[in-house]
Amino acid sequence: MTTPGGPEKGPYDQQPYVEPQSPYGEQAPYGQQPPYQEPQHPYMDAQAQYPDPQAYGQPQQPYPYGYYQQGYGGYMPQPGTNGLAIASMIVGIIWIYWLGSLLAVIFGHIALSQTARTGQQGRGMAIAGVVLGWVGLAILGAIIVWAIFIADDDAFSEIMRTAFTGLRASL
Repeated sequence: MTTPGGPEKGPYDQQPYVEPQSPYGEQAPYGQQPPYQEPQHPYMDAQAQYPDPQAYGQPQQPYPYGYYQQGYGGYMPQPGTNGLAIASMIVGIIWIYWLGSLLAVIFGHIALSQTARTGQQGRGMAIAGVVLGWVGLAILGAIIVWAIFIADDDAFSEIMRTAFTGLRASL
């Protein structure tokens, strides 16, 4: 359908279909590919594609006698928990007839000095072991003092004898 003096129009008053222009230029037909071309780098000259190795700060000559190049630091394993700190806390909790309290104090003090010197973990466990050990030794001291001064009293001896006699009779 043509309109006199106007552009050619298709049915329904539409413009005829026109193939759009590709933004990438002329495309090769299917089955044919253009030869590979090296991509163009607008900021790099073709001669100087790689920077100078000296730009990385590498020395040209080896270090003078007596000097060395320090290597890169790798992963340093962190020191573990001090074994005496663990033992001090466990023995301080258990007590074992107050022998554990004495061992907790000894192990705890040794562990505290080792953790301070080596940077190992476990300082809190060592402190807990020392405190529990001293508490156990204080209780042991109080029982010894009580046994010496109070158990020697005749009234206390009579009370204990009566209690144990009543206990034996009930068994």
